Amino acid sequence: MPSWRVRDFHDDDLDQAIRIWDQSREDGEPAFSAAEVISIAGAGHPAMVAVVGQDVVGMAAAKVEGERAWLALFALHTRWRNRGIGSALLTELEKKLRSQGVHRIASLVPEGAPGFRAMVNSGYRPRTDLTYFEKVEELDPADFDVLEELGGRLLPPGQWDALAGMQREKDVIERRVVLPISHSEQAERHGVLPPKAIVLFGPPGTGKTSFAKAVASRLNWPFVELFPSRLAASPSDGLAASLRAVFAELEELDDLVLFIDEVEEIAGTRSTPAAGPAHGVTNELLKLIPGFREHDHRLLVCATNSVSSLDSAFLRPGRFDYVIPVGPPDPPARRAIWSRYLGPARDNVDLDLLVERSDLFTPADIEFAARQGAQAAFERDVLHNDDQRATTKDYLRAISDARPTLTAEAITEFEQDIEAYTRL
Repeated sequence: MPSWRVRDFHDDDLDQAIRIWDQSREDGEPAFSAAEVISIAGAGHPAMVAVVGQDVVGMAAAKVEGERAWLALFALHTRWRNRGIGSALLTELEKKLRSQGVHRIASLVPEGAPGFRAMVNSGYRPRTDLTYFEKVEELDPADFDVLEELGGRLLPPGQWDALAGMQREKDVIERRVVLPISHSEQAERHGVLPPKAIVLFGPPGTGKTSFAKAVASRLNWPFVELFPSRLAASPSDGLAASLRAVFAELEELDDLVLFIDEVEEIAGTRSTPAAGPAHGVTNELLKLIPGFREHDHRLLVCATNSVSSLDSAFLRPGRFDYVIPVGPPDPPARRAIWSRYLGPARDNVDLDLLVERSDLFTPADIEFAARQGAQAAFERDVLHNDDQRATTKDYLRAISDARPTLTAEAITEFEQDIEAYTRL
């Protein structure tokens, strides 16, 4: 049997140490990345390796923080397990830690992994009363500065799953937009090009902004919204120059969802004399989009309430991959949206009746009516000591008092736009 020994980590061990870390992933994703482990070892924190001849077969490294140390890596090649090497590694590392004044050694080990048993055998006490939380920020510090200047942000995960109802639109955006971007290698194998720019059109309040944010959340890409009104308030160089300046700043971001709401304000038709200064802005945006499309991990999402007012050159294939309608919620979608905003009160109301009476309501309209119904119950509780939850009558009154965003005429116009402009 070849002999083994434990020694200090050397810089020459780097490549083999990375392989040891990579193999440790078979037992569950490590809490510390390979880059973090190598950085810790290279910064002089205690790190030991087990070697057989010239081969590194195990490694243990710790990051010292005052009287506590965190085990960043404790891994052993599968072929050399159950031979006492792991225990020896841990013992030698502990000696170094104690000499540096460390009294508490902590580790995060996937349950069932070989390292889990070794930790218990070495006297480590599992803590089952703790929950490990983690938030991963993918941006470099310089990217945060750019985002802050542009008013952008990383959106919290889960916004895609939180979208209630609107299943038709969600399915289309999932298949056409999200999947080709998030599975780019498979898309390339089938000759599918991930989209770089899309248009969402539909009546006001139907959720176009929510969809743009949900896509950014799903992809874990920074979200930047470009407000046409802010361009108008920019320096005296003019709207076109302001637009160029914004796109130049965006060049510093590797990943990005850029959202332009009410894009008709800067991309309206140029055929009318009334277009005025907007003519130059439309031309500038038409020039900027091809450059934006040259970058991977970029998505431009433009939203409009009036797709028919957009310049024809703006909508042509080559600039936008898809032109997607986002309409008012159908009955199943209204049911899902009501259920979301009713909360516990949904068990006390006639949900079918609320869905029927809220025809032509947008998601925003339903949210407002749900809040008004809850407000009525809250006031009864405070003012009249009646703690009954909101009733069907409360919500029906809120529906009747509401002023829906949509009209029958708006729906007819939207249906005509679907026929004329949709591209999926």
